[in-house]
Amino acid sequence: MVEKEGVLFESNQLLVVQKPAGIITEDNPFEANNLEANCRAYLKQKINDPYLGVVHRLDRVTSGVIIFAKKRGTLKTLNRWFEERQIQKTYWAITSEEPEKKQGILIHHLLTEKKSKKTLVVDPKVKGAKKAELSFKVLSSMDDQFLLEIKPKTGRFHQIRAQLSHIGCPIIGDKKYGSTTHYENLQIGLHARSIELPEAINGGIRKFTAPLPKDKLWRNFE
Repeated sequence: MVEKEGVLFESNQLLVVQKPAGIITEDNPFEANNLEANCRAYLKQKINDPYLGVVHRLDRVTSGVIIFAKKRGTLKTLNRWFEERQIQKTYWAITSEEPEKKQGILIHHLLTEKKSKKTLVVDPKVKGAKKAELSFKVLSSMDDQFLLEIKPKTGRFHQIRAQLSHIGCPIIGDKKYGSTTHYENLQIGLHARSIELPEAINGGIRKFTAPLPKDKLWRNFE
């Protein structure tokens, strides 16, 4: 169950929570410990049959802010905003290599291998390749670790992980994308720091921010 301290915001329309790294977002019959099921159990303490709509997802290994819809109409609105790219997500990533520039824009074409569940940076002419774009900025550094702020413009599978790896800056702990730095099991140094809506829903707030994970890696950048 989601503990009270994991709830970042709640209204009659939204449930905004902090997802810990290591669990999946959506309900799955093979993994009882998933964020959707935990959030539904939290709501069942107050409502017998609560509605909970999955708006977006985070990778298992990623922590950070997640928004759920508590009404079907709210889910429809949020889905439209995502499709129209009106919702701004901001990530923080820790790498062991510093980008050549302190800030910039990365534009690549990505292709996902279904068998390996890995995204490759490929030539734009490759069949099935999709354009991916993000902006980055180095916020600080400590002990050969670099904290980057990432703002994706597109929402491709493993986009941040693949694009940072391609420029020689894999995220710490992300062995799938070339990191050789050890980190906790089922975790990488990627955190969905905030999410901002184009407008408030039913008098709520527009921007939601998730506190950093409480471990040694992130404590360096508090």
